[in-house]
Amino acid sequence: EVQLVESGGGLVQAGGSLRLSCAASGFTFDDYAIGWFRQAPGKEREAVSCVSSSDGSTYYADSVKGRFTTSGDNAKNTWYLQMNSLKPEDTAVYYCNVKRVWPVGDYWGQGTQVTVSS
Repeated sequence: EVQLVESGGGLVQAGGSLRLSCAASGFTFDDYAIGWFRQAPGKEREAVSCVSSSDGSTYYADSVKGRFTTSGDNAKNTWYLQMNSLKPEDTAVYYCNVKRVWPVGDYWGQGTQVTVSS
């Protein structure tokens, strides 16, 4: 069974940085996509970034381009979201997500709270 555990959230002042981690267990996929999502109070969950394992293509939401960077350590089955120049509007619960291409699978972590104070 695949389990994802996020960590690294917290309270930070505007302009600060945080690095989120997503550690996976039970993970033996060959073809997958790693995504980071966030959900602010009263808002729908939105995609922040996505990385494809097939070719390493990486995508970012316009709102975080140039400030957030995703990376991974395949040997540790751990992925990271480096968040710089944080803004109060980045405040949300952040989730990592793994989508397996085949057999189709969709896995979510429990989320980690990020709060950016002004």
